[in-house]
This record gives sequence, C-alpha cells and structure tokens, in this order.
Amino acid sequence: MPVQQLHDNQKSEPYTRNKLDISGTATQSCSHCDEAAAIHDHPVVPRQKRSWLPILVLVSISFGFISLFPRALPSWPRPFLIPYFSDATVEILSDTTLLTPTSPAFSSNGRTDQVQWDNYTLILHGQRVLIYSGEFHSFRLPVPSLWLDILQKVKAAGLNAVSVYTHWGLLNPAPGNVDFDSFRALQPLFDAALTAGVWVILRPGPYINAETTAGGIAHWVTSQTKGALRTNATDFHDAWQDYIQGIIAQTVPNQFTEGGPVIAIQVDNEYFQSGFGNAQYFDELEAAYHGSSIVVPLTYNDPGEGRNFVNGTGAVDIYGLDSYPQRFDCSHPELWNPVVTNYHEYHEDTNPSQPFYVPEFQGGSFDAWGPTAPGYASCREMTGPNFQSVFNRQLWASNAKLMNFYMFYGGTSWGGLPFPGVYTSYDYGAPLEESRQITSKFTELKYQGLFLRSSPEFLKTNRIGNSTSGSCEVSNPAAFVTLLKNLDTGTSFWIARQENSSSTAQTAFNLSVTTSAGTISIPQAVPNITLNGRQSKVIVTDYHYGSSGFVLWSTAPIFFAGHIGTRDVLYVTADRGEPSELALSHSARVDLKFPEGVLGEGPLAVIDTNTSLVLVSTSPTAGTFFAPVLGGTGPHANFWQIGTNSTVLVGGSHLVRNASLGADGTLALHGDLYASVTLQVIGPPHMTAVTWNGKPVAKNITATHGLSRHPGTFVGYLTFSSMDITVPTLAGWKFSDSLPEIKAAFNDSNWVVANHTTTNIPFKPYYGDGRVLYGCDYGFCENIVLWRGHFNATGRETSVNFSINGGEAFAASVWLNSHFLGTSFGNSTNNRHILEETDDQFVFPTGCLIPGVDNVVTIVQDNMGLNQTDGSMTNASKSPRGVRGFKLNNGVFGTWKVQGKIGGYTSFPDTTRGVLNEGGLFGERAGWHLPEFDTSSWVERDLSAGLPNGAAGIGFFVTTFPLNIPAGFDVMLSFTFDESAQPYRALLFVNGWMMGKRVANLGPQFKFPVHQGILDYNGTNTVAVALWAMEAVPLTPTLELTLDTMLEGGVGPIISNNPAWSPEGRD
Repeated sequence: MPVQQLHDNQKSEPYTRNKLDISGTATQSCSHCDEAAAIHDHPVVPRQKRSWLPILVLVSISFGFISLFPRALPSWPRPFLIPYFSDATVEILSDTTLLTPTSPAFSSNGRTDQVQWDNYTLILHGQRVLIYSGEFHSFRLPVPSLWLDILQKVKAAGLNAVSVYTHWGLLNPAPGNVDFDSFRALQPLFDAALTAGVWVILRPGPYINAETTAGGIAHWVTSQTKGALRTNATDFHDAWQDYIQGIIAQTVPNQFTEGGPVIAIQVDNEYFQSGFGNAQYFDELEAAYHGSSIVVPLTYNDPGEGRNFVNGTGAVDIYGLDSYPQRFDCSHPELWNPVVTNYHEYHEDTNPSQPFYVPEFQGGSFDAWGPTAPGYASCREMTGPNFQSVFNRQLWASNAKLMNFYMFYGGTSWGGLPFPGVYTSYDYGAPLEESRQITSKFTELKYQGLFLRSSPEFLKTNRIGNSTSGSCEVSNPAAFVTLLKNLDTGTSFWIARQENSSSTAQTAFNLSVTTSAGTISIPQAVPNITLNGRQSKVIVTDYHYGSSGFVLWSTAPIFFAGHIGTRDVLYVTADRGEPSELALSHSARVDLKFPEGVLGEGPLAVIDTNTSLVLVSTSPTAGTFFAPVLGGTGPHANFWQIGTNSTVLVGGSHLVRNASLGADGTLALHGDLYASVTLQVIGPPHMTAVTWNGKPVAKNITATHGLSRHPGTFVGYLTFSSMDITVPTLAGWKFSDSLPEIKAAFNDSNWVVANHTTTNIPFKPYYGDGRVLYGCDYGFCENIVLWRGHFNATGRETSVNFSINGGEAFAASVWLNSHFLGTSFGNSTNNRHILEETDDQFVFPTGCLIPGVDNVVTIVQDNMGLNQTDGSMTNASKSPRGVRGFKLNNGVFGTWKVQGKIGGYTSFPDTTRGVLNEGGLFGERAGWHLPEFDTSSWVERDLSAGLPNGAAGIGFFVTTFPLNIPAGFDVMLSFTFDESAQPYRALLFVNGWMMGKRVANLGPQFKFPVHQGILDYNGTNTVAVALWAMEAVPLTPTLELTLDTMLEGGVGPIISNNPAWSPEGRD
C-alpha cells in the first residue's frame, strides 16, 4: 500500500522565527539580516481584483524557536542536489551529481552502463530518474505533425515519458512488406520526443492488446500460420522476424545511448510464462534484440500479480505489473472499488532488487457498444481528478518509481483498427480528449508531476510503514497515512488518504511527525489537517528544495519547489475549508490559515527576497501555472536533470508549450489561449522581456510589483484574438448506389473463388459442404466483405441457412438476386448480451427464384475486427470471420465468390492510409471516398433522404466543402450525426480516411472528431458517407460539421497527406 520514492539530497541551516503582519511589513530578529530585512519589503495588496483580505497569516518570531525543538538543524553534505537545482544547462551534469555507475548496488543488462537501475529507480547517465509517464499510440492520431502537440502536453502536465505501442498489423500488412512511411513512421515520433524532452518506452509487441484488431498481430499471420500464436511455433517465429527487425532498425539510432529518447523496450504484452512455448517465445524475442545493437533494458508488463517473467526462461531485465482497479464499466462512475493495498508487499516479495514498475496504471477506461453504454464522459468522471488524487498517490505510497498511465491521450480507432469490443472513439476518458483538448484530469496530473519533479529526495525513499502498523501516529483512525523516508537526507513524505478510500466524508486529523527538530504534533497554529472525501495529500517534513531552501514541515500541498535564477522558489496551495500550515527555514516559521470562502486570483508572495520566494494560492489558481524547462545543450537538451535544470514558472494561459531565454534577456513563450488572461512569470533576474507566440507582451509594472518586487518577475496581459470562424453546412450531396452486386447484370468473374477445404483457423465451419468461407483465408480480413453464392435453381429451393461470424456488434444483410431477405444482427449492450456470430434462416419470398438459370445469394458482412487473446487462448485472434455454415434448403450451392477491399492485404493501392482503411464495398473498391473522385454524373440527393424508396441496401453520399482557418489557431472540429436510433450503419470518410463507423441501431457514438491534417484547413475537403440500410424502412440520417473548441496558438504548421483518387489499382 505505501510507496517508496527516490532521491538523494542536502540539508539546511538553523533558523529563527520572523513575524509578518497582514500589512506585509516585517519585524525581525535575525542574524541573517540581509535576507530577513527583505522579507516582504513591499505591500502585498497592489494586485488587480485580489480578494486575499480574509487570509490570516500567522507568523511567530522568536529567537527561542529552536528551543522548542531540542535538536538543531544540521548542515548536511550535498552530494548531488545542488547541481541538480542549479541554473547550469549541461548535457551531463557535473561529476558531483553522478552516482557511481560501477557501484555494485546498480544493475544492468551488461550491454550498457548508461541505463542502469537499482531497487529505487532507473539510473540514466549516473543520475536517478523517476518515470512519470503517459500512454500515447501515434497510430491513433494519423497526422505526424500533431504528435509534437501531444508530447508537449505530456511535458506540460509534469510527465517526463511516454509509453508507445506500435502495431504489427499496420507496419507489416503482408509477408515481406514492412512499411514505416506515412503515419506508420517512428522517426518523427522520436524526433518530437527529443524536441519536447520526453523519454520513450517502446512497446512493439508483437502482441499489444490495446483494444485493437487481433491485439496488433498482423491479420495475415492469423490465417497463414498453423502454429499457435504467441508461442515458439516455427511458423509464428518466422512470421514476426521482419517486423521485429524493422523495429530494431528504427530504434537502434534513437536509443538513449545514441542521444535518442528511447530508454526501454517492452517484450510482448500481458502474458503468461507457464503456457506451452510461451517462455521460449519470450526467449526468442529477447534473443532478437540481444542479437542486434539494442542495448536499453527489456521490460515486461504482467496482467496482474502473476510473477511472470521475473526469473527463468524468458525473464526480462525489469519486471512490471499492470493495474486497473476500477475495471472497465463506466455506467456508475460514482461507485469506486477500494485502493489496492498490497502493491508494496508484492513488489518486495517478487522483484525487490528492481524498481517498482507499473507499465499500465488506470488512466481511464474503454467503452463498449450498445444503447446502454455510458460514453466516455462517464469514464472520465469515474477515473477523474479525485480518482487520480487517491489512486495515483497510492502508487506513490507503495513506493512505485516507474509509473505509466494508460491512457494520456487515447485518440481514434479509425478504419479497421478496433477489436470488436469497442467503437471508433478511443477517447478512453483520458486527460486529453480525443479532440486533443485538455481536461481537469490533465491539471491533476500536473499537480502530481510537478511535485515529483520538484522533489528529488522522493527518488530514494524507503517505505517505513503506515498508521495501521503503528509507524505513523494519527489522531483520527478515519485517516490513513503512509510514511516514506529518504534515509540519506531524513526527508519524509507522509501520504494521507481516507482509511475508506471511497469515502466522501471530510476527515480532520492531527499527525505526530519525527523531524530533525524533534517529534512534533502538526499542525500547531491551525486546528487540524483536513482531507475531503476522495482526496489524498502529501505532507512533508525536513524537505529541501533549491540551493538552500528548507521546509521543516508543511501540511499545505507543494505545487512547485526549485531554484529559479538566484531564488529558491516554493509554491504551495491552500484551499477553501482546508486549513494549512508551513514551517520554513527562511528565518521564519510561517503558519497560514485560509478561512472558509477565501478565493484569490493570483499567488500571494508570503516571502519575497532576492534569494527566496514563497508563493501560496488556491489549487485552481496553481492549476493555471506551468513550469517549462529552459533547454540546455546536446541531444538531451530539453530533458530535465539530464540536459537542463533551468525552469521558469508561467501562470494564466491555457497551455504553455515551451520556453527559451535569449542572450538579450527575452523569455520566448509559446502556448495556447482559450481567452484573454493575465500572464504571470517568475524567471531568472536577467529576464527583462517576454514574448508570447513571437509577439512582445507589455509589462504591467504595478501588477508585477504586486507579485514580487525582485528582478525576474513579470506580469502582463495576453489578449485572445477572437476570430469569427464559421464552419460550413454540409450540403450539395451527390448520390450513387453502391450495391450493384445484387443486380442480375453484375459480373463477379474477377472475384476470388472461395474453394478452400482446409484452414489454419482453429474454429471450423459448423455445416456446409466442406468449403471454408473465411475472409482472411482469401486475403480479406478487414472491414466489409461480400460473398456471392451461385446455384442453378430448380424452383424447389425454399430458404437458406447461414451461420455468420463478424464479431461483436456486427451485421450481415442477405439478398437473393435483387430481393432483400433480411439482416442478421450481432449485438452488445455495454458488453452484455454479446453476439459475435448468428445462425439464421432466410426464407425466399414467392417469385424471387428464377428456375433453370444461375441465381445468386449475396451476403454483405461487416467484419468488426479480429478478437484479442482470450486469457491463455492465444489463437482466439484467429477469428473465423465469414460464413461458418451455409445450407441451401432443397438445393445445392455451386460456386462461391468473395471480395473484400481491392487488392486484399497484399496489393491494396492506398499505401498511404494503409491496410486497415478500406473495405470491400463497391464504392470503396472504386475509390469513391477519395478526394477528387468525379461525381459530376451522380444524382443530387440529400443524406437525410436516405436510400431511394426506403429500400435496404448501400449507397454512397459525397460532398465537398471549403475551409479557411487562419494559421495560429488550433481549431477542433467534429462530424456529428443525429442521435436517433435507426437501422443503419454509416462509414464516414474524410478526405479518404475512414474516420468513423456509426452503428445507429446500437450506438453509442454519433460524434466523430477529425483533426487538422486529415482536414485541409485551407482548401477543399471531401466527405463521403457509405450508408448501409439494414432494413427496408425510410431512413433520415443527418450529418453536421461542428466547431468544438478554438484555441489561439497551436503546435505549428500541420502537414496534410491525403492522396487524391487515381484509377490505378481500382475497380
């Protein structure tokens, strides 16, 4: 349950107390008069619209303060902390900052001494590094220009790493074809990570799960290999070689040791060591990496506390376990499962010589198909800021030092990416919405991430115990406190939560703490420490920051601590109804109490000298601040600790993306605005001017002095440039029938004959005549597949039976000649009542048969993706998508033909958008969804009119529209269908990319965000809707382009890669 954190460190000097009255003037009795005399040498009132008057600031002054605490504060050596906080911007910090790489306490894989580890943390270039990471799958945002946007937001949230899956099926769509072009490229991702200063943990599988089709395994492998997937079967081993070698070739020059961002590579995903061939499979994967120039550690993520691959065959360098304590049903977001309390004990019992690594901790949840599915807003509530506060800090209390939150940005499962259990949106209720907009979860992560970055002593903590074990003395048993302590420095972190972690009650308590000044019951000047329901706090004692800053104790949460310019800066928060207290070494003990109802617009400087600055505000105000790093030199210039220890505090804007300080003293800030705001900056003293997105910001002298009178302070005003951006109405639709296959004149001679009698797919046909009608066996695994069964009618045929497998929430419509027979519906109701295959009889209406000639039964079947591994059943991904049983009652089928996307998975023409973008509809095969396809001969028909005559069938609706959105804005747009339940499916194509699948009879998704880069913001755009009417009833679908958010700023120029229609390779 408690967490250990890492860091080595320094101590401070003895101090006396200083009294500050509310007017802001100070009287002092102190030997350090040059500093103390400057404490609040100016009034604190002259800030605009401030309502700080109700704040009661209590400061005690006495030379006798030390006598209250028998032990004087020692002045301890500072082995590496001071350079850590210095202003120097160096690639590798000075030798005094380095731990000894050859120390026997450090482990390595024997391939490099630049990436090591011990039982606390990773050791990079001899420095302890705690990993606080977020999951991001670049393939779910198929616009490489926007990857930097996500990584800048990762950094702005206080995280220092991303965990990244790669998708075998996208990168290796056919045997011998490995493709790192377009959105599949890894180099732009690695480059963006270097630019942002974010480490990369690469997770290439081959199996990744991730709610993707076949769990990431290439579709061709599921039908072309006889051996069991994810084992050491020879043909499976041969199948992944090209893919893994491609990953290796892309990654080797981007490893940390080569100046790149990649610090670890994960082997496969959530697996079991005990299965037949499993351990040997891991051993073979590891041999592939070890037989190359990959030198970074190999890691693993256990699906639970299973102790897999810790020791024995296939064991990895660093073991980790995944944890999703709230699971994946967001229907009742207010209901919580309790925190997991045995993490620490499990780690100590499993791999105590390694850091406690959590490769996936719940950062949201996927959502399922069905009319009762709650939607991602509920998932974001279930795993919202309160969940993050309690459950993330429970990881800290368990002494986890390598933590990754799944997801930070979910994105879009466009095209055929999803496995059958999820729909197009992979928003995941993450800190960033699918549209890339930040949420309140982002802000909570920032509170946590900046505290961890500010607290290097946290990197090397031992878990001492908790209030249940007697290690912590708490006055109220309703509060549960875990103690982590850095034994080198004496710094302690007391992590408090409700004993009942899901309690919504407010709990007040006092805490007995052992400090360098003795044992003290805190707080002393306010009544108690307060925990709101579903809240966790970290109380610190003997806490060091900056070059000489020292906190004896603080019940006020620390938002930021460090050294900026010449000043040690501490920023704490104190919210309404939560009395807080600080005891500092700045020649003063400062006790702060915030009565109920206090609000403030900006931080109040309670200590303001040329060497010390202490700020306090409510947490919402602190949430508007960012701490961008000032880059150093070398390839890791933008990485905190390794390349730079310089930072600034910037408050007010929606987002700060980056900062740089010029030789002329100009601080250049880049970021986003949602509205006009006051900009507040704490920087080094040689900062003389500020620009925002390249434009000078006028300094407000009065407001600047209200924040601090010392150099390096800046307050100005940023004006939001409101633009009248209007989105066009989608009109002028053109229509064409997209199901000519049911017409008598249709010629399927170019289709593939479906005549296989054997299959590597282990799920065999139920009935028929021995022929296997599985799409993947004929090269058609993705999206919609069409089947045509021919027979020479005698007139006695009465019906046909089909068992059709399409995966959860699929559908299949059946015609005899041109007569609609009906639709088989797969089903899901929030992952209940699941049907992934059906077995139905379709009766032939009188007059539909044409005796004596060829008759054709046509099946249009939606393939919802291939299943993921089901427990130990790895071959579950060999899903039998297609017709598992066929019977012509009183007749016999002749030839069967099959057609999926043009070219199948071996010869598809659209290599830019890739193997999963298209299916087998006639319009898709002809390229009707692509930009510049000529629809001039088509009829005009509004989408809301549905198909002609209310018929069942499939039609394509295409229109174009212009956009003219000026540069310098990040405008987030969506395509929004009507919310009504109707029996139709709609494939949404935007400039050729399948960006949505609307299943109107199931839901829940009706809104589909589409990004710039897919959309051309300064040109003509093509939108196509393939409308599948699954019943013969009138349909009235509507579609609008909607403006979701407009921000001034953005990541910079966005490159579109939307190839236009070409006849080459098309029907």
